[in-house]
Amino acid sequence: MVDMMHRARILAYSGTFIALIAAGSWISIPLPPVPLTLQTLFVLLSGIVMKRYGAIPVALYVLLGAAGLPVYHNGTAGLGVLLGPTGGFLIGFIPAALVAGIAYEHESPASRITGLIAACAIYLLAGAVWLSYSASIPLLQAVLLGVAPFIIGDAVKAAAAYAIGKRVA
Repeated sequence: MVDMMHRARILAYSGTFIALIAAGSWISIPLPPVPLTLQTLFVLLSGIVMKRYGAIPVALYVLLGAAGLPVYHNGTAGLGVLLGPTGGFLIGFIPAALVAGIAYEHESPASRITGLIAACAIYLLAGAVWLSYSASIPLLQAVLLGVAPFIIGDAVKAAAAYAIGKRVA
């Protein structure tokens, strides 16, 4: 019985977080080549709320967008987006949610904060590496274009996710 309840909760939360991540993608400030969105807030929250299972809705979100549902930033979709300059960030969301979730399986605030920082570093690193490759630019230039402008915003979103997590997790 407990197993069925756990599965039902994972299913319900997965649908909710897929919708929230997709909605967060519409709240966007277009910065070339990578827009600033609220997706990352909901990716982190999926890990906070669902623990290690938070990677499930994020992976499904990425798959739904790759399959053609317009869930990526500003309603974009398809494999072209994953192969474009923002694809590394999207793929990096999956291990980021997993890391945040594993960190939230521990009670220690230090572990949780470290996990959120590591999660942000994961998707930023994945995004920078893929941006460098897909745009054929040096890694340093990719970091300057795809990471540096987002550090403050991601710190604010991580802090917001931590504050929300104190109430819901």
